Amino acid sequence: MSEGYKERVEKAARVIREAEKLVIGAGAGLSAAAGIDYNGQRFTENFKPFIEKYGMKDLYTSSFYPFRTQEEKWAYWSRHISLNLYETPVKELYVTLMKLASAKDYFVITTNVEGQFTKAGVEESRFFEVQGNYGYFQCEKGCHDTLYHNEQIVSQMLSETSDCRIPSSLVPKCPVCGGNMDTNLRKDNYFVQDGNWYASENNYGEFISGTEGKPTVFLELGVGYNTPGIIRYPFEAMVRNNQSSLLIRLNKDHMDGMYENQGSTISFDEDMTIVINDLKN
Repeated sequence: MSEGYKERVEKAARVIREAEKLVIGAGAGLSAAAGIDYNGQRFTENFKPFIEKYGMKDLYTSSFYPFRTQEEKWAYWSRHISLNLYETPVKELYVTLMKLASAKDYFVITTNVEGQFTKAGVEESRFFEVQGNYGYFQCEKGCHDTLYHNEQIVSQMLSETSDCRIPSSLVPKCPVCGGNMDTNLRKDNYFVQDGNWYASENNYGEFISGTEGKPTVFLELGVGYNTPGIIRYPFEAMVRNNQSSLLIRLNKDHMDGMYENQGSTISFDEDMTIVINDLKN
Protein backbone atom coordinates (compact mmCIF):
# COMPACT_ATOMS: atom_id res chain seq x y z
CA MET A 1 0.00 0.00 0.00
CA SER A 2 2.52 2.57 -1.23
CA GLU A 3 -0.01 5.17 -2.35
CA GLY A 4 -1.42 7.69 0.09
CA TYR A 5 -5.05 7.76 1.15
CA LYS A 6 -6.06 10.56 -1.22
CA GLU A 7 -4.63 8.79 -4.25
CA ARG A 8 -6.23 5.48 -3.32
CA VAL A 9 -9.69 6.88 -2.61
CA GLU A 10 -9.69 8.97 -5.81
CA LYS A 11 -8.70 5.92 -7.85
CA ALA A 12 -11.30 3.73 -6.13
CA ALA A 13 -14.06 6.31 -6.63
CA ARG A 14 -13.14 6.63 -10.30
CA VAL A 15 -13.21 2.89 -11.02
CA ILE A 16 -16.55 2.58 -9.25
CA ARG A 17 -17.98 5.38 -11.42
CA GLU A 18 -16.64 3.71 -14.57
CA ALA A 19 -17.65 0.14 -13.67
CA GLU A 20 -20.64 -1.55 -15.27
CA LYS A 21 -21.12 -3.88 -12.31
CA LEU A 22 -20.65 -3.52 -8.56
CA VAL A 23 -20.47 -6.58 -6.31
CA ILE A 24 -20.53 -5.82 -2.58
CA GLY A 25 -19.31 -8.46 -0.15
CA ALA A 26 -19.96 -7.59 3.50
CA GLY A 27 -18.66 -9.25 6.64
CA ALA A 28 -18.68 -8.65 10.36
CA GLY A 29 -16.25 -5.75 10.07
CA LEU A 30 -18.92 -3.67 8.33
CA SER A 31 -21.39 -4.11 11.17
CA ALA A 32 -18.69 -3.33 13.72
CA ALA A 33 -17.75 -0.16 11.84
CA ALA A 34 -21.43 0.80 11.78
CA GLY A 35 -21.61 0.52 15.57
CA ILE A 36 -23.08 -2.94 16.04
CA ASP A 37 -20.46 -4.02 18.54
CA TYR A 38 -20.44 -7.55 19.93
CA ASN A 39 -18.39 -6.62 22.97
CA GLY A 40 -17.61 -3.68 25.24
CA GLN A 41 -20.22 -1.40 26.74
CA ARG A 42 -23.01 -2.46 24.38
CA PHE A 43 -22.61 -6.02 25.60
CA THR A 44 -22.10 -5.32 29.31
CA GLU A 45 -25.06 -2.94 29.54
CA ASN A 46 -27.53 -5.29 27.86
CA PHE A 47 -26.41 -8.66 29.22
CA LYS A 48 -25.46 -7.96 32.82
CA PRO A 49 -27.57 -10.80 34.34
CA PHE A 50 -26.13 -13.31 31.86
CA ILE A 51 -22.59 -12.09 32.43
CA GLU A 52 -23.00 -12.50 36.19
CA LYS A 53 -24.65 -15.91 35.96
CA TYR A 54 -22.66 -17.56 33.15
CA GLY A 55 -19.43 -15.54 32.97
CA MET A 56 -20.06 -14.50 29.38
CA LYS A 57 -17.39 -12.34 27.73
CA ASP A 58 -18.94 -11.03 24.50
CA LEU A 59 -21.85 -11.59 22.13
CA TYR A 60 -19.90 -13.79 19.74
CA THR A 61 -18.54 -16.38 22.17
CA SER A 62 -21.72 -16.33 24.24
CA SER A 63 -23.57 -17.51 21.12
CA PHE A 64 -21.94 -20.91 21.64
CA TYR A 65 -22.73 -21.20 25.35
CA PRO A 66 -23.98 -24.75 26.22
CA PHE A 67 -27.17 -23.89 28.08
CA ARG A 68 -28.52 -26.71 30.21
CA THR A 69 -32.17 -25.99 29.46
CA GLN A 70 -34.25 -24.56 26.64
CA GLU A 71 -35.68 -22.04 29.08
CA GLU A 72 -32.19 -20.63 29.72
CA LYS A 73 -31.22 -20.78 26.06
CA TRP A 74 -34.18 -18.75 24.88
CA ALA A 75 -33.88 -16.19 27.66
CA TYR A 76 -30.44 -15.42 26.27
CA TRP A 77 -31.30 -15.69 22.59
CA SER A 78 -34.41 -13.55 22.80
CA ARG A 79 -32.24 -10.77 24.27
CA HIS A 80 -29.53 -11.36 21.64
CA ILE A 81 -31.98 -11.32 18.72
CA SER A 82 -33.96 -8.36 19.98
CA LEU A 83 -30.91 -6.20 20.60
CA ASN A 84 -29.18 -6.89 17.30
CA LEU A 85 -32.21 -6.98 15.01
CA TYR A 86 -35.40 -5.48 16.40
CA GLU A 87 -34.00 -2.77 18.69
CA THR A 88 -31.25 -1.57 16.37
CA PRO A 89 -32.34 0.96 13.74
CA VAL A 90 -30.70 1.14 10.35
CA LYS A 91 -27.15 2.43 10.71
CA GLU A 92 -26.01 5.44 8.70
CA LEU A 93 -23.05 3.54 7.26
CA TYR A 94 -25.42 1.05 5.63
CA VAL A 95 -27.59 3.88 4.29
CA THR A 96 -24.54 5.58 2.76
CA LEU A 97 -23.35 2.31 1.26
CA MET A 98 -26.71 1.67 -0.39
CA LYS A 99 -26.71 5.19 -1.83
CA LEU A 100 -23.39 4.34 -3.41
CA ALA A 101 -24.69 0.99 -4.68
CA SER A 102 -28.04 2.21 -6.00
CA ALA A 103 -26.31 4.30 -8.68
CA LYS A 104 -24.87 1.11 -10.17
CA ASP A 105 -25.95 -2.31 -11.39
CA TYR A 106 -25.16 -3.95 -8.05
CA PHE A 107 -25.48 -7.09 -5.97
CA VAL A 108 -24.85 -7.62 -2.25
CA ILE A 109 -23.66 -10.86 -0.68
CA THR A 110 -23.22 -10.89 3.09
CA THR A 111 -22.44 -13.18 5.99
CA ASN A 112 -24.04 -10.69 8.40
CA VAL A 113 -27.33 -11.65 9.99
CA GLU A 114 -28.61 -8.44 11.62
CA GLY A 115 -30.91 -7.38 8.76
CA GLN A 116 -29.20 -4.01 8.22
CA PHE A 117 -29.18 -4.23 4.43
CA THR A 118 -32.92 -4.83 4.34
CA LYS A 119 -33.48 -1.84 6.60
CA ALA A 120 -31.26 0.24 4.31
CA GLY A 121 -33.42 -0.60 1.31
CA VAL A 122 -31.50 -3.23 -0.63
CA GLU A 123 -33.58 -4.75 -3.42
CA GLU A 124 -34.49 -8.33 -2.55
CA SER A 125 -33.49 -9.59 -6.00
CA ARG A 126 -30.00 -8.13 -5.48
CA PHE A 127 -29.28 -9.57 -2.05
CA PHE A 128 -27.99 -12.86 -0.67
CA GLU A 129 -27.83 -13.53 3.10
CA VAL A 130 -25.72 -16.68 3.03
CA GLN A 131 -25.56 -17.39 6.75
CA GLY A 132 -29.17 -16.76 7.75
CA ASN A 133 -31.01 -14.02 9.61
CA TYR A 134 -31.81 -13.37 13.27
CA GLY A 135 -35.46 -12.84 12.39
CA TYR A 136 -36.25 -16.49 11.72
CA PHE A 137 -36.59 -19.73 13.66
CA GLN A 138 -36.14 -23.18 12.15
CA CYS A 139 -36.37 -26.76 13.32
CA GLU A 140 -33.22 -27.47 15.33
CA LYS A 141 -32.66 -30.67 13.33
CA GLY A 142 -33.79 -29.19 10.02
CA CYS A 143 -36.59 -31.72 9.59
CA HIS A 144 -38.28 -29.42 7.05
CA ASP A 145 -37.26 -26.32 5.12
CA THR A 146 -39.76 -23.74 6.39
CA LEU A 147 -38.60 -20.68 8.34
CA TYR A 148 -40.73 -18.86 10.90
CA HIS A 149 -40.76 -15.13 11.68
CA ASN A 150 -39.96 -14.70 15.36
CA GLU A 151 -40.56 -11.04 16.29
CA GLN A 152 -43.74 -11.66 18.26
CA ILE A 153 -42.49 -14.65 20.25
CA VAL A 154 -39.11 -12.99 20.89
CA SER A 155 -40.92 -9.97 22.35
CA GLN A 156 -43.01 -12.23 24.59
CA MET A 157 -39.94 -14.14 25.74
CA LEU A 158 -38.26 -10.90 26.71
CA SER A 159 -41.23 -9.63 28.66
CA GLU A 160 -41.54 -12.87 30.63
CA THR A 161 -37.86 -13.57 31.31
CA SER A 162 -37.01 -13.98 34.99
CA ASP A 163 -33.63 -14.97 36.44
CA CYS A 164 -32.29 -15.69 32.95
CA ARG A 165 -35.11 -18.09 32.13
CA ILE A 166 -38.33 -17.97 30.13
CA PRO A 167 -41.48 -19.90 31.12
CA SER A 168 -41.56 -23.44 29.77
CA SER A 169 -44.78 -22.60 27.94
CA LEU A 170 -42.86 -20.21 25.67
CA VAL A 171 -40.16 -22.68 24.57
CA PRO A 172 -40.65 -22.93 20.78
CA LYS A 173 -41.29 -26.39 19.36
CA CYS A 174 -41.10 -27.59 15.78
CA PRO A 175 -44.64 -27.83 14.34
CA VAL A 176 -43.63 -30.85 12.25
CA CYS A 177 -41.48 -33.15 14.41
CA GLY A 178 -42.22 -31.66 17.83
CA GLY A 179 -38.52 -31.15 18.58
CA ASN A 180 -36.73 -28.02 19.63
CA MET A 181 -36.39 -24.94 17.46
CA ASP A 182 -33.30 -22.88 16.77
CA THR A 183 -32.31 -19.56 15.25
CA ASN A 184 -31.73 -19.70 11.51
CA LEU A 185 -27.96 -19.23 11.64
CA ARG A 186 -25.42 -21.39 9.87
CA LYS A 187 -23.54 -23.13 12.68
CA ASP A 188 -23.98 -26.83 11.90
CA ASN A 189 -25.22 -29.23 9.24
CA TYR A 190 -28.85 -28.59 10.20
CA PHE A 191 -28.96 -25.04 8.84
CA VAL A 192 -32.16 -24.65 6.81
CA GLN A 193 -31.89 -23.23 3.30
CA ASP A 194 -35.45 -22.47 2.24
CA GLY A 195 -36.82 -21.53 -1.16
CA ASN A 196 -35.90 -17.87 -0.74
CA TRP A 197 -32.31 -18.85 0.10
CA TYR A 198 -31.98 -20.85 -3.12
CA ALA A 199 -33.61 -18.07 -5.17
CA SER A 200 -31.07 -15.60 -3.77
CA GLU A 201 -28.22 -17.99 -4.50
CA ASN A 202 -29.45 -18.30 -8.09
CA ASN A 203 -29.76 -14.51 -8.46
CA TYR A 204 -26.20 -14.10 -7.21
CA GLY A 205 -24.89 -16.74 -9.59
CA GLU A 206 -26.61 -15.08 -12.56
CA PHE A 207 -25.26 -11.67 -11.59
CA ILE A 208 -21.71 -13.00 -11.27
CA SER A 209 -22.00 -14.71 -14.66
CA GLY A 210 -22.95 -11.33 -16.10
CA THR A 211 -19.71 -9.75 -14.88
CA GLU A 212 -17.47 -11.89 -17.07
CA GLY A 213 -15.35 -9.66 -19.26
CA LYS A 214 -17.10 -6.50 -18.08
CA PRO A 215 -15.67 -3.63 -16.00
CA THR A 216 -16.58 -4.80 -12.50
CA VAL A 217 -15.71 -3.63 -9.00
CA PHE A 218 -15.71 -6.12 -6.15
CA LEU A 219 -16.14 -4.04 -3.00
CA GLU A 220 -15.16 -6.16 0.00
CA LEU A 221 -16.09 -4.74 3.41
CA GLY A 222 -14.82 -6.12 6.70
CA VAL A 223 -14.40 -9.71 5.57
CA GLY A 224 -11.87 -11.65 7.61
CA TYR A 225 -10.91 -15.30 7.90
CA ASN A 226 -13.84 -16.73 9.85
CA THR A 227 -15.55 -17.92 6.64
CA PRO A 228 -13.20 -16.73 3.85
CA GLY A 229 -14.59 -19.25 1.37
CA ILE A 230 -17.87 -17.34 1.03
CA ILE A 231 -16.68 -13.86 0.01
CA ARG A 232 -12.96 -13.23 0.42
CA TYR A 233 -11.44 -16.08 -1.59
CA PRO A 234 -14.11 -16.08 -4.35
CA PHE A 235 -13.71 -12.30 -4.83
CA GLU A 236 -9.94 -12.70 -5.19
CA ALA A 237 -10.40 -15.54 -7.68
CA MET A 238 -12.95 -13.63 -9.77
CA VAL A 239 -10.72 -10.56 -9.95
CA ARG A 240 -7.76 -12.70 -10.96
CA ASN A 241 -9.82 -14.28 -13.76
CA ASN A 242 -11.37 -11.05 -15.07
CA GLN A 243 -8.84 -8.51 -16.29
CA SER A 244 -11.59 -5.89 -16.48
CA SER A 245 -12.28 -6.10 -12.76
CA LEU A 246 -10.78 -4.60 -9.63
CA LEU A 247 -11.02 -5.47 -5.94
CA ILE A 248 -11.50 -2.69 -3.39
CA ARG A 249 -10.85 -4.07 0.08
CA LEU A 250 -11.74 -2.22 3.28
CA ASN A 251 -10.33 -4.16 6.19
CA LYS A 252 -8.81 -2.84 9.38
CA ASP A 253 -6.85 -6.01 10.17
CA HIS A 254 -6.58 -8.13 7.01
CA MET A 255 -5.76 -5.95 4.01
CA ASP A 256 -3.39 -8.27 2.20
CA GLY A 257 -4.61 -10.88 -0.23
CA MET A 258 -3.24 -13.04 -3.01
CA TYR A 259 0.10 -11.90 -4.37
CA GLU A 260 -1.20 -12.28 -7.93
CA ASN A 261 -3.89 -9.65 -7.26
CA GLN A 262 -1.64 -6.87 -6.02
CA GLY A 263 -1.97 -4.86 -9.21
CA SER A 264 -5.76 -5.18 -9.26
CA THR A 265 -6.50 -4.45 -5.59
CA ILE A 266 -6.94 -1.17 -3.74
CA SER A 267 -6.78 -1.68 0.02
CA PHE A 268 -7.86 0.54 2.89
CA ASP A 269 -7.27 0.07 6.60
CA GLU A 270 -8.64 3.51 7.42
CA ASP A 271 -11.98 4.13 9.17
CA MET A 272 -14.62 2.45 7.01
CA THR A 273 -17.19 5.19 7.58
CA ILE A 274 -14.80 7.83 6.26
CA VAL A 275 -13.79 5.72 3.24
CA ILE A 276 -17.38 4.88 2.22
CA ASN A 277 -18.42 8.51 2.53
CA ASP A 278 -15.44 9.60 0.43
CA LEU A 279 -16.22 6.97 -2.22
CA LYS A 280 -19.82 8.13 -2.43
CA ASN A 281 -18.79 11.76 -2.77
